[in-house]
Amino acid sequence: MENIRNFCIIAHIDHGKSTLADRLLEFTHTVSKRDMKDQLLDTMDLERERGITIKLQPARMNYAFEGKEYILNLIDTPGHVDFTYEVSRSLACCEGAILVIDATQGIEAQTLANVYLAMENNLTLIPVINKIDLPNADREKTAAEIKQIFGFTDDEILYASGKTGEGVEGILKAVIERVPAPTGNPDAPFRSLIFDSTYDVHRGVIAFVRVFDGSIKKNESIRMLATDTEAQALEIGYFRPKFDPQKDIKTGEVGYIVTGLRDVSKARVGDTIAPAHFKGENVIKALPGYKFVKPMVYATIFPTSSEDYPLLRDAMDKLKLNDAALTFEPENIPSIGFGFRTGFLGLLHMDIVQERLSREYDLDLVLTAPSVAYKIELTNGEDVAIHTPAEWPDPSVIKSVMEPWMDVDILVPKQYIGPIIEIVTQRRGTQKDIQYIAEDRVHMKFVMPLGAIITDFYDKLKSVSSGYASLNYEFLEYRTGELSKVDVLVAGEKVEALAIIAHKAFAEKEARELLAKLKELIPRQQFEIALQGTIGGKVVARETIKAFRKDVTGYLYGGDVTRKMKLLNKQKRGKKRMKKIGKVEIPQEAFLAVLKK
Repeated sequence: MENIRNFCIIAHIDHGKSTLADRLLEFTHTVSKRDMKDQLLDTMDLERERGITIKLQPARMNYAFEGKEYILNLIDTPGHVDFTYEVSRSLACCEGAILVIDATQGIEAQTLANVYLAMENNLTLIPVINKIDLPNADREKTAAEIKQIFGFTDDEILYASGKTGEGVEGILKAVIERVPAPTGNPDAPFRSLIFDSTYDVHRGVIAFVRVFDGSIKKNESIRMLATDTEAQALEIGYFRPKFDPQKDIKTGEVGYIVTGLRDVSKARVGDTIAPAHFKGENVIKALPGYKFVKPMVYATIFPTSSEDYPLLRDAMDKLKLNDAALTFEPENIPSIGFGFRTGFLGLLHMDIVQERLSREYDLDLVLTAPSVAYKIELTNGEDVAIHTPAEWPDPSVIKSVMEPWMDVDILVPKQYIGPIIEIVTQRRGTQKDIQYIAEDRVHMKFVMPLGAIITDFYDKLKSVSSGYASLNYEFLEYRTGELSKVDVLVAGEKVEALAIIAHKAFAEKEARELLAKLKELIPRQQFEIALQGTIGGKVVARETIKAFRKDVTGYLYGGDVTRKMKLLNKQKRGKKRMKKIGKVEIPQEAFLAVLKK
């Protein structure tokens, strides 16, 4: 075991983690020159197209150092705030982490968040300043930031280029010298933690594991402790980075187990795998799994054709196996049909899930506008959680409404302080702190309601900072807020699917915008249609869709004006009668436009 090193690579998005991982695989000859390609560990087409890592990816490398053969288990992690759960799962399987910082960008918001995560897991950190080959790289300034914020010394900081391979040998040496070897009891019964899993059509669930005690051989019977499910280790092996079958996996190693399970819910991420014969009296204690991740953003996913609903349900089950942060439950909106109300960690996570469902499972989908979870205290003392406007109770029984607030970290050049404070305060945010990093960069701390972040806050932030600002946010607490439901009445009838939840200060404005949009989308009828936005029975906005009007006086040619008035009055009475019995058909595009905002 003392020759094993388990480590991961953490960094802010686009700081060069995957490129550096490529160089490590190349330098240790894990992947031959012929099989090498850029971002080798980014296995999804989506990751390559967008240039981001979405899934954690393990790889085992062998490296000879000072006459000894070492086993280096590397896990490449995502950098975006929406995939922090992937990072936290990787950290639980490692003893060390390479902290990559871009020499042209310096420390950014997610860099800080990942360092705090690593410290919580007691990991040894190795700071690496990457992209030193670029002409605008500022090594001294970046090193000064690292020393000031994290307290590293000059001799602890390494310099490298993921593109050219410069400094890669120094990183491998530092991993061997600084990262502690894994601990565990090789003679104890087998215990391993599932840190990720995938589903294979032919072989069932494949669990990615880190072995903490004992060892496992091929064809042994195993038990998932949390679900009490027995299975057989049909195949076991390492990641090089493709699956490499072996006879056994030992204490301290990272590998995979093909379980053959067809029910994807039986092998959950965070569960402990132990030998099947340990049960009853000699039960094995489960490893501490991962804390349950709370979704931040909710949206409902519908298939465009109701016949695809069973296919969507199957796809969601399989995707959950591969994306442990995803939560969903069935929902039915009468005007649209059956779907799943799904919880995501953020907007990018939502976008990626939709894209993966469309591509990997060939589904045509519709997503509703993202919303957050509200907590409502009723006058009878009961507490209810609300995810959609349709669930909103009657205003007369509401005692108080609470919404989620977030701790927001923004790192930005100092010349953009003013515009950023302005866009935060417009969205009901308040400033907590401001710290100067080096000479020209500031770390700004705010608290803001999540509902104000998930709409277009990130786009606005990038816009006012010329793309330089970086953002990270974490859940702080639920706070009481003046929120209300805006109902939409079409020709006097309440349409539940068009309702929205808004803060009282902005409710009127949002109601007006919503009705203006509906006016364009609802087709004109033979009678006038009134569109009204109401809050608790009070009308706050109105639009009118004009009726089609036939020219009933067109054939008259002169004569007394009373002939004209008689025909016009007859038409008016007809329109009034039609208005009473006329039903307005709202096209599906109108619902979708509102839902998508």
